[in-house]
Amino acid sequence: MKYQNEEFEAETFKDIDLTYVSFKNSRFIDCDFENCNLSNVDLDNTKFQDIRFKNCKILGLDFSKCNDFILTFGFEDSFLSLSVFSDLKLENTNFTNCQIYDCDFVNTNLTRANFENSDLKNSLFRNTNLSFTSFRNAKNYDIDPNNNFLKKTKFSIPEVISLLNIYDIELE
Repeated sequence: MKYQNEEFEAETFKDIDLTYVSFKNSRFIDCDFENCNLSNVDLDNTKFQDIRFKNCKILGLDFSKCNDFILTFGFEDSFLSLSVFSDLKLENTNFTNCQIYDCDFVNTNLTRANFENSDLKNSLFRNTNLSFTSFRNAKNYDIDPNNNFLKKTKFSIPEVISLLNIYDIELE
């Protein structure tokens, strides 16, 4: 199936290996990706509107290359690694029950995003708006409160103590 320069609406992509496929200049509207491998997919000028990724492997994707007009997607029970979400407006985006390793969220608006029950090992948050965002039961996040905007951001104990990592203090 050809994916470059195409339009897909209300389609489900299930159990497909899309490694190194090009989505360049394509439009995906109201589509579901289930149990798919999306490693190293070319997202240059890709339009995602109301897209759901469930149980997917997402490795090495640069979402900042997407067409950002009405860019809306969400992730559930997925593995995301070495992917870039920088400089995007991702308000209300779900990243629930995910493993999010070594991903970049620099200059990203994540207002009201949901990272509940996710593992954010080595992911970078800098100059990121995390207002009203939920990190309930999330773990391994490293968020510097001095370099990100936090307002009514939700955290769980004991993981919230990681917000003190930037200070040279000892807790007993």
